[in-house]
Amino acid sequence: MTQTTIKNRIMKKIIPLVLALTLVGCASSPDKIDAAYVSPLTYKDYDCDQLALEMDYIGQRTNKLYQRLGAERNKDNWQMGLGLILFWPSLFLLEGGDGPEAAEYAQLKGEFEALRTNAVQRKCGLEAKSPEQIMKEADEATKADEKKS
Repeated sequence: MTQTTIKNRIMKKIIPLVLALTLVGCASSPDKIDAAYVSPLTYKDYDCDQLALEMDYIGQRTNKLYQRLGAERNKDNWQMGLGLILFWPSLFLLEGGDGPEAAEYAQLKGEFEALRTNAVQRKCGLEAKSPEQIMKEADEATKADEKKS
């Protein structure tokens, strides 16, 4: 076999491996992170006012984490795109992956569901917005601001 043929075979095996590794190293989209299970019994002693306050806090914290995770996802996508185009060995330096913020995000989503379950069982009649509703409203507000500019 010639040296060129050997190099071609090696490159045909390395490139798919590098692509697979880069996709694994990227942060997940916050939309794709599932809620962690949190037992509703955690909040069994809360009254309706306490449930409402906790739901509000968790909704706001979840929104902040959603924004950070989305920014991290976008940054990873840009790094991967530039790495593929300019210098693919740099892809091994992507920090990516789902870190502690993604775990906290999943935990908060689970806590919100546990709080909502308690509020429904107690017939509190709370109109607390879910993290998804808060994020949707924030996205709509951002789009409205962009249209004004």
